[in-house]
Amino acid sequence: MLENSLSVLLSRLDFAWITSMHILYPPLTIGLSLLLFIAEWRWVRTGDEHWYRLTRFFEKLFIINFGAGVATGVTMEMAFGILYGPFSQAAGPFFGNILGYETITAFMYEAGFVGLMIFGWGKIGKRMHLFATFNVMLSSSLSAMWILVANSWMQTPTGVTLQHGIFMVHNWVEAILNPDFIFAFPHMWIAAVELALFFVAGISAWFMLRNRNSALFQRSLKYSLIALLFVTPLQIYLGDGLGRVVAQAQPAALAAMEGHYHTYNSNGSVNSGWHIIAWPNDTAGKNDFAITLPHVLSLLETHTLNGKVTGLDQFKPADRPPVLLPFYSFRVMVAIGFFLFIVALWGAYLILRGRLDSQTAHSHRGYLRILVFSAFLPYAAIWTGWWTREIARQPWVVYGLMKTSAGVSKMSVGSEILWLVCFAVFELLVWGGAWYFFAKVIRKGPDMESPVIEGGHEPLGHLERPSDDQAHPEYVRPVY
Repeated sequence: MLENSLSVLLSRLDFAWITSMHILYPPLTIGLSLLLFIAEWRWVRTGDEHWYRLTRFFEKLFIINFGAGVATGVTMEMAFGILYGPFSQAAGPFFGNILGYETITAFMYEAGFVGLMIFGWGKIGKRMHLFATFNVMLSSSLSAMWILVANSWMQTPTGVTLQHGIFMVHNWVEAILNPDFIFAFPHMWIAAVELALFFVAGISAWFMLRNRNSALFQRSLKYSLIALLFVTPLQIYLGDGLGRVVAQAQPAALAAMEGHYHTYNSNGSVNSGWHIIAWPNDTAGKNDFAITLPHVLSLLETHTLNGKVTGLDQFKPADRPPVLLPFYSFRVMVAIGFFLFIVALWGAYLILRGRLDSQTAHSHRGYLRILVFSAFLPYAAIWTGWWTREIARQPWVVYGLMKTSAGVSKMSVGSEILWLVCFAVFELLVWGGAWYFFAKVIRKGPDMESPVIEGGHEPLGHLERPSDDQAHPEYVRPVY
């Protein structure tokens, strides 16, 4: 069974909290940067003012989210060293390089262009600004790729040998393109795009419900729903592919996700049943209660009616992950994925019938409310998916090679609690601040008054002579 001394448990809880709070922001940065690029490209290409207004409005939300992601990302880097010192030292030859590549090819790259994107309006040409937005999109995706390289390697560590407690890389291609990464990265990237599309659709629906700027937001609503018609089933397909990788490379993790304790039934036949719901009992090594569909687990994992799926009974008790959390977090994630697919199908049907434009959308207020609610669901799916992935890997921090208990720093319980409280307070402050400014920007709505930027070298403002000779002149900044 999983080693859960109080010190190890606190380290895991601390890192789980930090990761859960950080992962709220990067997916939206990745997905929204893509949508900003598309909207700005449409404006540059067509000159349609609506695309400009949408770009400027959602860019404000992007900036808030980007800042929160950077702040919480710094604490995660700290947590590696503070909470998982032995792991960081052992995995340094691989992890250090991968995170270094991320810093150079993503952070430094992104930092320059995000400055141009935010402050370049009116100072650089339209096409150069579009180029800056494109590079923000590309660099944020590169960042996600490197992070998934690192995390996937922890799931399926290939290309390394463990020598004197240090992971030495003998094949960089195998280490980077490890089996888990092939499906995990596209699964995560599409999750980011799906989240951003529902984020935009939900906000657009909120404005249309209040009959504010409906002509503007019906456009972002329509294009988001059309894109979701393709993105949501693609995400389901990628999730299935990743599940089969887990079945082959991490059978104990798959067994935990499915509450699959026994490989064979008592009569010797293959246990092929898939549990819709169950109450796992790790101590007894069985489910106390379950509603089971026969053959479905074999169909899902082996694409045959009676294919063998390895159960937890094939592993030593000390090498088994806990079952309850991965079992239910996995089901919540899958349920959300299918629900969002249905929402996308429904939206496509309404668009096809011409029932979601600015004149007719008010007659489908129920669907618009569902869209507002659905904007939060991708966050829940990403959370539960990440919990499934991390908890089902236990008791390993590097699957099959290094246990979590060997990777945590040796700290007193008091120190662990202090760090947990400090990280919790900081993350909550960032979360509260982010949502305060999100709400402020959304309540204010898009700027429909300022002149549209038509190119670079726009006026930077001027000094206005005061009426009183003793007063200082006033700088009047142009509004873009």
